[in-house]
Amino acid sequence: MGVFEFILSIVAMVFGAITIWILLLRKDRRREHIVPQGKYDLDELATIAESLQERIDILESILDAEVPDWREQNESGGQ
Repeated sequence: MGVFEFILSIVAMVFGAITIWILLLRKDRRREHIVPQGKYDLDELATIAESLQERIDILESILDAEVPDWREQNESGGQ
């Protein structure tokens, strides 16, 4: 039974090492996917800002047409 126990312990250690190795690889892959999504170039941010400003301008023009005194109502209600 000495040889069987030795082989069993070797197999258990190998499976443990493989499991840890796989978990570490997955952890690195998750980091690679998260970091690039959060990074933007300055040009991309400028484009996003321009797009958002255009949307705000459009919404304000719609509000001006539908509710002419919305700015005054908003200013007095917020104070």
